Amino acid sequence: MRRLAVIGEVGTGPEHLAADLYAAHRLNLVRLAVLLVDDLGSAEDVVHDVFAGLLTGDKQLRDPDAAVAYLRRAVVNRARSALRRRRTARAYTPPEEASRAGPDDLALLSEEHREVSAALRTLPARQREVLVLRYWSGLSEIEIAEALGISRGTVKSTASRALASLEKKLEGGR
Repeated sequence: MRRLAVIGEVGTGPEHLAADLYAAHRLNLVRLAVLLVDDLGSAEDVVHDVFAGLLTGDKQLRDPDAAVAYLRRAVVNRARSALRRRRTARAYTPPEEASRAGPDDLALLSEEHREVSAALRTLPARQREVLVLRYWSGLSEIEIAEALGISRGTVKSTASRALASLEKKLEGGR
C-alpha cells in the first residue's frame, strides 16, 4: 500500500507519470467503463483497480501515449471481468429485471437516448464494446483493435453488424 500513497507526491519517476495519467484520463476512462458496465460505482472501481495495478504491478511507464492505450485496454478487460462476475451473481435473476435502469437514471435521459441505450444493451458484448469505443471514446479502428486485442478487419465487421442490428432494433421500436 505504500506505493499508492506516492500518487500525490511530486517526482519524475513512474509514480509521477501515473499521477499525471490519472489526473488527465481518469474521467474519460470512468465514462468508458460506465458505458461498458452500466453502473457508475462499478465503473469507478474498474478504473481504480486499473490504476492501482499500474502502480503495484511490473508495468513500466515510459511512453505516455502507450500508457493511455494500455489503460484503455485494461479498463475494457476489467469491465469484462466485472460483467462476468455480475452475470454469475445474477444467475437466478430474470434478465429483464437485471438490465433495468433505476427511475432516477431514466428521468435524466431523453427518450431518444433511452431508446439507443436500451438497444445498445441488447447487443453482444463485443459489438457493444466496439461501438462504445468508436462513437463514445472516438477511437480509430486501429486503437479499438489494440484495446480489444482483435484485428482491424474484425473491428470493421463487428461495427458494421452492430450498427445494422441497432438500426433494425430502433426502427422496430417506432
